[in-house]
Amino acid sequence: MVVFCEVKSRSGAGFGDPLELVDAVKIHRLERAADVWLARHPEARGLDVRFDIVAERGGRLEHVPNAF
Repeated sequence: MVVFCEVKSRSGAGFGDPLELVDAVKIHRLERAADVWLARHPEARGLDVRFDIVAERGGRLEHVPNAF
């Protein structure tokens, strides 16, 4: 399995939730980047692909597997 992971944080609670930063535009960019990486790494052919997000909130990490 190949996991592409986006890591997000915010500097304070007044700036919203870090997961809100991963919108449709960001997802599209991440999927495009993954396609390019996979095309350049033929050894990864046939492996499952997963997109995760890790959000940092107040010094704690939240892992969201299969986020999209």
